[in-house]
Amino acid sequence: MEKIKISTDSTADIPQSFCEELNISVLPLTVITEDGTEYRDGVDVTPAEFYKLIDASTKLPISSQVSSALYEELFEETWHAGYTELIHTSINSKGSGTYQAAVMSRDLFFEEHPEAKDSFRIHLIDSKTYSMAYGVPVIEAARMAQAGSSAEDIIAHIQDWVEHARPLFVPLDLRCVKKSGRISPAAAFVGDALGLKPLITFEDGEAKIIGKVRGEQKAIAALLDACIKERRPGTSYTLIHGGNPEAHARLKEAHAQAAMDQPPLTDYEVGCVISINTGPNMVGMIYRT
Repeated sequence: MEKIKISTDSTADIPQSFCEELNISVLPLTVITEDGTEYRDGVDVTPAEFYKLIDASTKLPISSQVSSALYEELFEETWHAGYTELIHTSINSKGSGTYQAAVMSRDLFFEEHPEAKDSFRIHLIDSKTYSMAYGVPVIEAARMAQAGSSAEDIIAHIQDWVEHARPLFVPLDLRCVKKSGRISPAAAFVGDALGLKPLITFEDGEAKIIGKVRGEQKAIAALLDACIKERRPGTSYTLIHGGNPEAHARLKEAHAQAAMDQPPLTDYEVGCVISINTGPNMVGMIYRT
């Protein structure tokens, strides 16, 4: 009989309450500030604390992949706990070496434990996306595992979800997206001057600006309009906010007035790694098309 463990990394941005409820293991990436201080994402620093570090920095923090040592520890602990299947979903391999580290660590684990090959399988999924665009299916996968679904069905569900995930982020100021290279300095200058806000998504693992709107109110309306038009009915979706409580309140108010068929799975703070690229002054939504 299969005994299935679900795991992911911290850039999935899964709220701690879900991890505790559903026994999801989360491996932290490391974020490094301009003075060289290192923090384990979600362990040594919360998103709200990290937003303050970004705001106080002249140079954007950087992120570092999950270490091989953490993967080896996860594989050892899961195997010794009697699990037959580990299903791990990773941050986009185009944006981080985390997935590659997982693959190398898996190979090393089975070299060191050949006796585990017949009784323990490690499934590694490259989400090709970011944040709750893979966090949502990981949550749903953990619920499926608790309900007795097979590893094959759970893997198929995660892969299908991430292939159809639509993350939409709107930076409400352009300081961080300019520094991260998501938009050029010239475009950022014009955007700031005109009050233009880019709608950023990820397609084939790459960031893409799919539109621009003028002003925060129109940005929030554009998020909700896209979700209503594109989302597959009956599927989970999320609201995202950063360190701007006023914008967060306006997003919640606009959502409450929208014609949605169900409440969001969660309304969460964007995590440390994503906030480096979007900036903490942002709002967004994630849904399945």
